[in-house]
Amino acid sequence: MNFSKNGTKDKYKEAVSKTKKMKTKTYVLSFRTFLICVVVAVCIGTFAGIGLVKGIIDNAPHIDSINVAPTTFATTIYDSEGNKMQQLVGSNANRVYVNIENIPDNLINAFIAVEDERFWDHKGIDVRGIFRAFFLGVTGGGFDQGASTITQQLLKNTVFEGGMETNFSDKLERKIQEQYLALQLENKMDKRTILEYYLNTINLGQNTLGVEAASQRYFNKNVNDLTLSECTVIAGITKNPSSYNPITYPEVNADRRTIILDKMKEQNYISEEDYQKALADDVYSRIELVNTEQYSSKSNVNSYFVDALVDEVTNDLVEELGYTA
Repeated sequence: MNFSKNGTKDKYKEAVSKTKKMKTKTYVLSFRTFLICVVVAVCIGTFAGIGLVKGIIDNAPHIDSINVAPTTFATTIYDSEGNKMQQLVGSNANRVYVNIENIPDNLINAFIAVEDERFWDHKGIDVRGIFRAFFLGVTGGGFDQGASTITQQLLKNTVFEGGMETNFSDKLERKIQEQYLALQLENKMDKRTILEYYLNTINLGQNTLGVEAASQRYFNKNVNDLTLSECTVIAGITKNPSSYNPITYPEVNADRRTIILDKMKEQNYISEEDYQKALADDVYSRIELVNTEQYSSKSNVNSYFVDALVDEVTNDLVEELGYTA
């Protein structure tokens, strides 16, 4: 055996080299094991997620069993000469249906500009909007950016009872089913019909449902007579009918109205001249005047004639059609 100084050094180097190789192999093996565990975890999570989504979708209402058309309407009483005497409104029934042909383009475009700018292009869900909301949620620390399309909002209001969930899991379930049904609904129904139902369904504050009832409540006129400025006031309410009410919170609604006008101009729905004219309009003074003259001092007590008529119609419905009083 070689016990010389050089021989000892060679043996030492060889031992050190083997130790390094063993450590390297251990590190490589550990890293490979870690990667395999990550891949397995991702695969398990993916399949679990797919299973969860599939289960939620399977529990969604069938597209043929749902009805997204507005229901419940206000009842108007006229005299023998066709003059309006009184409007009777039940709970969640202050709605006056209006066909989309009688809704002004400015009102339609105001809602699309602020609620769903790619409405005419997407197939029920806005993928770009979803990714944008997710990115803003991650970078901003809060997922409060909406990505619901008009089609989804219609489903939320008519099928999912307004989306009043109190916890995240229920909201997530509703969102997934909502998106699934939105894709199906757009294969079944044309865009203009969806838009017509949506504009007749939305809550617009002051116990009004739909744009016609809102137009009469805030401006005492039919919806097809609204100006651009008035259209943007109504479109601004839908984000939060209580907080953006133009009677109780005109300043808040005015801020929202400016945002809508900005978006309409950016999306080429209106010209610079239209934009400036609408901004200069003292629209909230008119709303206040209508509210004062038409509603503030109005009695809710029906006349003897109206009471008698309601009783007579109720009796006829019970006796002739089998309704229950």
